[in-house]
Amino acid sequence: MSLIKPKTALVSLSDKTNLENIINFLVQKKIKILSTGGTYKAIKEITEKVIEVSDFTGFEEIMDGRVKTLHPKIHAGILARRDKDMDILKKKGYETIDLIIVNLYPFKETIAENCSLEEAIEKIDIGGPTMIRAAAKNFKDVVVISDPGDYQEVINEWDEDDGISLKTRKKLSQKVFELMADYDDSISSYLNQNNPKKISNYSFKKSTSLRYGENPHQNASLFTFKSLKNRNIANADILQGKELSYNNIVDADAAWDCVRVFDDPACVIVKHANPCGAAESNSIFSAYNLAFQTDPTSAFGGIIAFNKALDRETAKEINSRQFVEVIIAPGFEEDAISELSSKKNIRVLKVDIEKDNPYPGTIKKVSGGILIQDDDEKNINTDDLKCVTKRQPSKNEINDLMFAWKIAKFVKSNAIVYVKNKQTIGIGAGQMSRVISAEIANLKAKEEGLEVKDAVMASDAFFPFRDGIDKAASSGIAAIIQPGGSIKDNEVIAAADEHNIAMMFTGVRHFRH
Repeated sequence: MSLIKPKTALVSLSDKTNLENIINFLVQKKIKILSTGGTYKAIKEITEKVIEVSDFTGFEEIMDGRVKTLHPKIHAGILARRDKDMDILKKKGYETIDLIIVNLYPFKETIAENCSLEEAIEKIDIGGPTMIRAAAKNFKDVVVISDPGDYQEVINEWDEDDGISLKTRKKLSQKVFELMADYDDSISSYLNQNNPKKISNYSFKKSTSLRYGENPHQNASLFTFKSLKNRNIANADILQGKELSYNNIVDADAAWDCVRVFDDPACVIVKHANPCGAAESNSIFSAYNLAFQTDPTSAFGGIIAFNKALDRETAKEINSRQFVEVIIAPGFEEDAISELSSKKNIRVLKVDIEKDNPYPGTIKKVSGGILIQDDDEKNINTDDLKCVTKRQPSKNEINDLMFAWKIAKFVKSNAIVYVKNKQTIGIGAGQMSRVISAEIANLKAKEEGLEVKDAVMASDAFFPFRDGIDKAASSGIAAIIQPGGSIKDNEVIAAADEHNIAMMFTGVRHFRH
């Protein structure tokens, strides 16, 4: 084991957590301590045994401290290879620096406070990154500590082994380069934040290893975006329950994305990444009851998401009625948590309505590369709708059409959604034929005894032929919402007129593979 025992340390810290602890240790080990600016002043309050960098280099700080450690005596002392560069150091009258304890200006914290561009630029660290990169490059001969959380590990090893091992030095070096990648990415992202065409350099950190992936033979891990401000699915507060599985997370994300689009109390139940029931009502309790009625069979073992705080009454109803894998809400009444605790395996996630989107776009891996596209955030309101049929929809029908359209966006193509009184009564998803999707939606409604007559229908993409309209008419559908844009639109519209169905075009497609 290749141990080194540092003799000279350079300490320059923005985050002075546990400063006294590490400085007292260095003094105990009789280490020569160099420091700068505010850190020098802080160390002086602990010990007199500290040398200001400007006295060490003979070069005073200039430009309000912008230039202070950028000096050959500093960097030659860090970068010198002890097996081949010592003659050069001796010739120059320099000495080695073998312990670098440096962390960086708080750039992320600064930009999080809605600072000016000038303030942000002043928090772009130059000297700190230069020193820790140099030390990390030369980990064979230098120890670099960039995180106060590592102080104790280094202290313990130094005491126990009378030095710092190559293994530890390499680990600390790797941590520096990981830090710098994240630091530089945050600067790049900030400077490009007003560029709508920018493709981000995605920056993640591993959160946890999962039991397995979609199937037991697949390994899986959860990575989260760095610098998140809000609680999202990936970094939710887990109030109780077993660890989340890969499929739990995928389904939870689908449920949460869907329920978030509603303003009134809403509930969305998801199974296999598709909504199997959804409703908007005057209370969470009512919304859940209506959503569950859509498809109780599929709801078994599903994911339930609410856009309002969950109350005890609703929690009790869920417990008495069904097996559920995950419950998601922006808040939970204390009595609701108490009620859910009777079934300890239920995973309970608390998330924020406003989600973070530090890296806009969706990613899909393909053989040999990845696809990146903009998030589907195109929304419409009633003013965007164009009635293309002789019959105009009623006010209630328009409300149901808008509700159905919001749900269809989150259903796998070819999506067909039947809705009545802001309750889904049948959902057909993921079929190769849109007509078959409509048949499935109708079948599900009949199985649960839900009346289709005078319901509305949403389609995520246009109807290529009139057969989808004929199928809807035979089920009793009164109004349809769809993007339009087919070369057979005239035939489709004529079919709707024949059946006295009102039809609205959105001009927007929400196709989801």
